Amino acid sequence: MSIQIFEGFGAIILEVAIALLPLFILFLFFQFIFLKLPAKKLKDIGVGFLLTFLGLSFFLQGVHIGFLPIGELMGQSLGTISYKWILLPIGFILGFFAIYAEPAVSVLIHQVEKVSGGYIPQKILLYTLSIGVGISIALSMVRIIYGFSLWYFILPGYIIALIMVKYSSKTFTSIAFDSGGVATGPMTATFLLALFVGIASVTEGRDPLLDGFGMVALVALAPILSVLTLGILYSRKEKGQDARNKAGTKINSHDR
Repeated sequence: MSIQIFEGFGAIILEVAIALLPLFILFLFFQFIFLKLPAKKLKDIGVGFLLTFLGLSFFLQGVHIGFLPIGELMGQSLGTISYKWILLPIGFILGFFAIYAEPAVSVLIHQVEKVSGGYIPQKILLYTLSIGVGISIALSMVRIIYGFSLWYFILPGYIIALIMVKYSSKTFTSIAFDSGGVATGPMTATFLLALFVGIASVTEGRDPLLDGFGMVALVALAPILSVLTLGILYSRKEKGQDARNKAGTKINSHDR
């Protein structure tokens, strides 16, 4: 397979420029009307825009020449394995490390730890999301192997999530539903999606268009359930701590 590294790179640069231009114009509007930032800060922001432009351009080019082809080729190879059950642990590992490397997830967990003052550590939230998505990828493998409808996973999953919201705090509910969108970032939507299309294309009785897609919906659901579970565990911990504090207060009052 012959790959031209910079084939179509000009078109990608143009697409990224068109996508970033409205943000840049909006920033300039706020700068002249409201912000009036000093020159040094403007220079830093300008460098940030340039790095974002270059980063997105090179990333998307890498997706086209690397992630998509290798994902599809790996999927076609995995789909021909005789022992289909092996796809489940492979799916879990791929899902786990895809989220571990997801740039948007890194931003989310950093913001959560910062805003919560360290109450919700980055590592705990990262492992929670990674495990949840790993399980969802394994379930997606089950869906392809046995041909289950996507509704069998999505409908019960969101019903369970709505029930769990009642027992989780508002903080974790907000984080959970944001995590669902963040987890379906470039790593998932490029490599893993191509992988599943490849598996479905070589699996007998499966249609790549029907069975290869739908995995992203499960990935969006998994962080919601996993973070809500973490929220319930945190709320139980808080209740236990409150009970111990009340018990300690009563003992101190009796001693007096």
